[in-house]
Amino acid sequence: MGRDDRRAGGVIDPASPAHDYEPAARDALAQFGIVPADIAFVHMSENLTFRVTDARDGGLLALRLHRPWYHSIAELHSEHTWTRALVAAGIAAPEPLPTLSGESFARVEVPATGEHRWAGLARWVDGELLSAVVAREPDPSANARRFADIGAIMAAMHNQATNWTPPPGFERISLDEDGLMGEHPRWGQFWKHAVLSPAEGAMLLAARDRLRGALVRYGRVPRGFSLIHADLHPGNVLVTARGAAVIDFDDSCFGWHLYDLAVALVAYQDHPGFAVFRDACIAGYRSVRPLPDADLALLPMFLLIRDLAQLGWFHQRPELPREAAIRRHRERILERMPLCDLPI
Repeated sequence: MGRDDRRAGGVIDPASPAHDYEPAARDALAQFGIVPADIAFVHMSENLTFRVTDARDGGLLALRLHRPWYHSIAELHSEHTWTRALVAAGIAAPEPLPTLSGESFARVEVPATGEHRWAGLARWVDGELLSAVVAREPDPSANARRFADIGAIMAAMHNQATNWTPPPGFERISLDEDGLMGEHPRWGQFWKHAVLSPAEGAMLLAARDRLRGALVRYGRVPRGFSLIHADLHPGNVLVTARGAAVIDFDDSCFGWHLYDLAVALVAYQDHPGFAVFRDACIAGYRSVRPLPDADLALLPMFLLIRDLAQLGWFHQRPELPREAAIRRHRERILERMPLCDLPI
């Protein structure tokens, strides 16, 4: 699962970006009753993820230190409530574990940064990232089978969500027409990114208005709008011996099923196997859950919406050194602007 900075004795290398967070990680593990035989830094983005080996039985666990500003504790509890329900329904996802006091999260301090963070612990899901598998696999049919697995597990999640009633107090955001294409969308005002010229920004702003109108017309119909993962990119899907598994529910929310499908495919739009991947993913989905042709016709629109949301995310994170990637992203968006001649 990404970068692994494990060192002998389970000590995080002082050069690692996670070194300042190691004391907080150990504090959190104590609250969960875990004595670690080893702690391995896995990934740092908004959250920090560690792989922990339990000294009692050698079991592997995933410890996440959540960013302090992104979710309320009620939203974090709700994330675990849903993932537990998914696991109970037979879906391959991380199973959250409680603290010694029965809570879902442990509160820890990070003296080096002055932060307070919530820490969550779950059973480790073993597998290889889809992004790595696709990158090295020369056989398009093998990759097609993996995208069919993604479609199938996505449909199973949507089946569970549409047939499940969240308990009282359940709180997750909604990526509805305003969350995606409103004046203050969840992922940032994409039309204001510095990579755009004034004319391009004005064009994206006009596109935003048309897309918002299309989402309103599409509506939040029960067959296509429920809890979704919302971040099923190839870095959050694992290839396992038993098929696909899904990790990182940090962005899970109420949203359109087609948005989930778009997120799973958007990174491969310029890949020579895109049409094969797309068709396999749709076939896998339809093997588990209906997807009417009238809804599927809106997939190109949702691919564009995800691209725009990603540009908004870049706009909120100007510190990230991704200039070349952002410029390619801009070019792809501008090429797809004719999609704003919408089918609804």
